[in-house]
Order: sequence, then C-alpha cells, then structure tokens
Amino acid sequence: MVTDGRIWVPYSLEQLAPLPGRLAPGDGARSLIDVYDGLDGPVPDTAADVEFYVLPYMFDRRTLDRIADMPRLKVIQTLTAGYEHVLPFLPRGVLLCNGRGIHETSTAELALALTLAALRDIPTFVRGQDAGEWRAGFYPALADKRVLLVGYGAIGEAVDRRLQGFEVDVVRIARSARPGPHGPVRAMADLPELLPHADVVILTVPLTEETRGLVDADFLARLPDGALVVNVARGAVVDTDALLAELGTGRLRAALDVTEPEPLPAEHPLRFAPGVLISPHVGGSSSAFLPRALRLIRAQLERWSEGVAPANIVRD
Repeated sequence: MVTDGRIWVPYSLEQLAPLPGRLAPGDGARSLIDVYDGLDGPVPDTAADVEFYVLPYMFDRRTLDRIADMPRLKVIQTLTAGYEHVLPFLPRGVLLCNGRGIHETSTAELALALTLAALRDIPTFVRGQDAGEWRAGFYPALADKRVLLVGYGAIGEAVDRRLQGFEVDVVRIARSARPGPHGPVRAMADLPELLPHADVVILTVPLTEETRGLVDADFLARLPDGALVVNVARGAVVDTDALLAELGTGRLRAALDVTEPEPLPAEHPLRFAPGVLISPHVGGSSSAFLPRALRLIRAQLERWSEGVAPANIVRD
C-alpha cells in the first residue's frame, strides 16, 4: 500500500520511535514522514505527495484546509473520537479513521467525575471554602441510582466499566439492541419508556444527523424531577434552549463537558443557570491522551508500511 507517498504526523520522529523499518530513516535515507502540528511552525512543502495524514488534535480549520492540497491522499487519521468536523473536507475515496482507543479512559473518568461532583454538589463546597463557610448537610449519592447510558460505543462501554463498583442500576442504550459485556443493551427506540425512570443520564453518543438535538424538550420533560443530565458527547446533542428552560425551574440539573455553542461565551445564560456544572471540553485532554495517541499512530503506520488496511475506519 505504501509507495513513495509522504506521511504527515503532528509529533516528532523521536516521540513516535520506534517506527516500522520501512518508515524509519537510516543510513542517510530521508524519512517519508513530515511533522505538521497545525500550530505556528512551518508547513511542510510536501502536501502534493501526502498519502497518509494524521490530523493534529485540534479543531482548527487550517488543519482541514490542507486536505485540498493533497491530491494523492489515501488515509486521514483523526486523534479525536468524533469525526463530524472532518466530513465536509473528506475527498471521495479517502479512508477516514478515528481515534478509537485514545479517549475512552480519559473521557470515562471525566464522566464519572462530573456525575459525582454534580450529585454531591462539590461546587457548593468549593464556593463555601472560598467564602469561609461550612456548608454541611445531606447531599445525593450516586449509589442506588438508575443510570441511563445513552450511546454504547467504546466510550459508553468504558463509562459502564467504571460504574460497576458504584452500586447503581445501569441501563445501556445504543442504536439497536444487542448483548453487552456488562448486560443487555437496549435500542434507542426504547428511550421514551426508559427516561421517566432515570436518575442520571450520561450522553456518550457520536454527533450525527440522528443524534443532533436528541436531548430536546420532549426528552427532558420525560425525566423525573431531580434528574441529572451529563454530557461528554457533543454540545449539539442537547437543545441548549430546552435545557435552559428546565434548569431555570430547578427541576433538572446538568453537568456538561461540551456545550452548544462552544466555546461558551462569557455572558451566555448557560453559565449562570442554576444546577449546572460546566467543564471546558476536556474529556480527552488529560495525561492519558499522548501515550495512547502515539501508540495508535505507531500501530497505524506499521499497518500502512506492511500494506495492511488501517484500523478504525469510519468512512471509506
């Protein structure tokens, strides 16, 4: 599969070492790999020869605009789990591979952290500490709750694994019903009957035409009073206005790593809504990211150098 085509990666050859023999420079041979991190460094002048492009871990349009200058392109590898931002730039016939294997650990950790922090009202304790106040009282626990996992791909399953020790009843939802590693997975069509019994809803669905605005006024109205909505998927999965209406009454609470719009403007009403905890889209941005990203890139380049189709293909 590899010819003399070039490969663009966002990390140095030292970071990626050891590279497959076909790609590792040696005996004075020039490497087939160029480094392009999408930041302010120089842009390689080899775009016309690129066959394999590993996108930098960012949503900067400049990194996507480079694709138009790559007539020999065969594979785009993202370092994100979601890939909807790449689709408008994806040439016909080019394989698109996502970052499956990179973000599950970090995002699942944050999903649990947001859930626990929102339920136990950790922000109130932090504000009390700042104000010199002792805000004692009874706060909701995660134990004994029914948790609805909406989206059961790699990240959803990683969240499920971490929920196993919390003495909760987990209900798993995916596009279609199937057996799961920790219990049966229900179909998305079952949501209307499941929502009224959910104490916590954790969203891990990809953003598609089917999931855009999935959490709308009807979805939220079906949830019981006091329910918590946790979004570590994409902001556009949730109808922001509908969520604001429910938060404003105090009936529901939310913990959001992603928002619509994003970044959230400083004066946006979602920042000031009661019962909401917001983190700035950092589900994948942790110390767990880089070693997993490098491991995936090395594995993909090894497959490429051996003439084997890459893993994680989401569009072909």
